[in-house]
Amino acid sequence: MLTRIGIRHDLVAYHDHNETEAADRLCAQLVAGKSIALVSDAGTPAISDPGFRLVRACRRQALPVIPVPGANAVISVLCAAGLPTNGFLFAGFLPPKTSARTAFLEKYRDFDYTLALYESCHRIDKFADEIVATLGPTRVICVAKEVTKLHETFLIGPSGEVRDRLAKTSLKGEFCGPHRPRRLRALEAGL
Repeated sequence: MLTRIGIRHDLVAYHDHNETEAADRLCAQLVAGKSIALVSDAGTPAISDPGFRLVRACRRQALPVIPVPGANAVISVLCAAGLPTNGFLFAGFLPPKTSARTAFLEKYRDFDYTLALYESCHRIDKFADEIVATLGPTRVICVAKEVTKLHETFLIGPSGEVRDRLAKTSLKGEFCGPHRPRRLRALEAGL
C-alpha cells in the first residue's frame, strides 16, 4: 500500500516471534535520532497487536510516543452497532480453547456494560455457538466483519438469529463483536 501511494521507506517486520530483538533495535534507532512509525496491516497498532510491547519498551527508556488517531475496528463497530457505549469492556481476542472462552462469557454474563471482542474467521462460527449456549439465544449481539472495507457486514439481533445468519455468510475476513449487557435486555424489543 505504501508503494502504491508513493511512500518508500525501510520496513521492519514486528510480530510475536521477534518482538524483543526488534524492540531493542528500534529503540536504539530512536535514541540515535531517527523517527519511526508503528503501523499495522490489520487494525490499529498496539490494540490487540504486539505493537504495545514496542510502545512499552519506548516508555521504559523515556522515549517519546506520539499517537496518530486512525481507524479502530472496535470503536467503529461500537459507533455503528446501536449498543450502549456509556461503558464497555474491550477484551480483544479470547483464548482459542472453548473452555476458556466459555469461562470468560460465564464470568461476564451479568456485566453491566457492553462487551467487545475480536474473533478469528476460523473460530467465529464456533464462538457464535458458544455465545448462544452460554448467554442464551436472546442476548442481543452484533457481529461485524470487514469494517470500513468493501464487504463490510453488520449482523445485529438476538444471538440465536445472528448465529443462523452468520452460518449463511462467508466467514472470510476480520470480525469484531460487541454484545449488550444483560440488564438492558428489557430495552431490546425495539432492536
